[in-house]
Amino acid sequence: MSSLPILILAPLLLFCFISVLVGIWRQKWAYTTATIGMALALVAAGVGLYRVLADGELRYFLGGWPPPFGIEYVLDHLSAFMIIIIVFIGLIAVIYPPEAGLYHAPRRGIPVYGLLLLLIGGLVGVVVTGDLFNLFVFLEIYSLASYALITLGGDRAVVASFRYLILGTIAGSFYLLGVGFIYFSTGTLNMADAANLLLPLYGSPTIMAAVALIVVGMGIKLALFPLHVWLPDAHSYAPPVVAAILAAIQIEVAAYVIVRFMLTIFEPQYFIEILPVTTVIGWVAAVGIIFGSVMAIAQKDFKRMLAYSTVAQVAYIGLGIGLANPMGLIGALLHILNHAFMKSCLFLVAGGIRHQTGLHAISQFAGLGRKMPLMMGAFTVAALSMVGIPPTAGFFSKWYLILGSIEANNWVFVAVILASSLLTAVYFYRMIEKLYTTPPEADSVVEQAREPSSRILSPIITLAAGIIVLGLMNALIVSYILQPVVALLP
Repeated sequence: MSSLPILILAPLLLFCFISVLVGIWRQKWAYTTATIGMALALVAAGVGLYRVLADGELRYFLGGWPPPFGIEYVLDHLSAFMIIIIVFIGLIAVIYPPEAGLYHAPRRGIPVYGLLLLLIGGLVGVVVTGDLFNLFVFLEIYSLASYALITLGGDRAVVASFRYLILGTIAGSFYLLGVGFIYFSTGTLNMADAANLLLPLYGSPTIMAAVALIVVGMGIKLALFPLHVWLPDAHSYAPPVVAAILAAIQIEVAAYVIVRFMLTIFEPQYFIEILPVTTVIGWVAAVGIIFGSVMAIAQKDFKRMLAYSTVAQVAYIGLGIGLANPMGLIGALLHILNHAFMKSCLFLVAGGIRHQTGLHAISQFAGLGRKMPLMMGAFTVAALSMVGIPPTAGFFSKWYLILGSIEANNWVFVAVILASSLLTAVYFYRMIEKLYTTPPEADSVVEQAREPSSRILSPIITLAAGIIVLGLMNALIVSYILQPVVALLP
């Protein structure tokens, strides 16, 4: 037994409360304590990933109660991979200046940083837990925190948050009902124990209903087309830091849950042949890729364009899950990592533009590339990666998805990936053209614009550099982390 799984989660929950308490006295101290908590969690996550790569799976029994009676926390290749993404993006979001990321500095006593840590802690909890009901608890923890944080965007954000609350509650209820069916059939909530007890029950209609409920519930959380209806408004109207967390890591945790059920709790063949969940996810995702890309082209607001782009990008992840072969799933998992860096970078750029100029419409961005060369350079790197231009990270996840589609002899998926890359190029290249080749209007805000402060630039440039580094290191990530994950696939 190792304490590392709980040591990643503990600083997030502990400093969540500390940041709220010190925020009542000094709001700046809330920022400092939240940053310390995130940094400690990142160190623990890094050590955890190293230990998993060196020694294999790590387990921790909460309260000393061994499974299947107690709650078990598990750190394996898949969970360690996801946690390092979640905590790193969470740290970037916390250190990003609130004036740009939250539209204004929080006043004393407002528990913004406590909610941010609670959100990240909930996401980590979902990934690290080895208990089906404990996963639901963390699912609700991060959902409640996200509902509150979205409302910081103003009146329209409140309405969007309420819509998300309703659909999120439905999603959580579906998941809980599915877990209830599994518990009534097996008498256990421990994932490893349930995996063994479910084998003779694969033909049971109750178990089939459980899987259907869980997959639909996670499909809503993932915003997989056509269950995406809550996403465009929530991501458009939420403050940039909150939108970055939602788009980069929160919705992708739902994809993790589906993959965890497919690989660990059930045998892959159950999702592929007995109950063809992967086939449905794959074709629905293919439609979602085209839909999200076309809708992104139609948008005039930068953040709303990014929101619909997210609908398409999460569908890439769904497509990889739907392929259900090693190359396809590697592409899906690699795209989780790449999309986290790309989309968080783009939303933070949106926050920087609004903070410096007050602008949000793409038509108003003419000439910003010359006024803010560093920030717009980072935007260009992220945009090229979204299109899939080598050697950026986005190219390699799409390449694995194409290889998975060819392996499955599914040429329709190949065509969808290529067509979507062209559509993505349309809506990003038109913005790049505005930034660099169109002169600003006379006496416009852009004429007086200037590069933001280093506090705003540093997280953005870090993410942009990460996109290049991840592209160059993709072979190492696949070989040492993702190959062991997909080894269970046929």
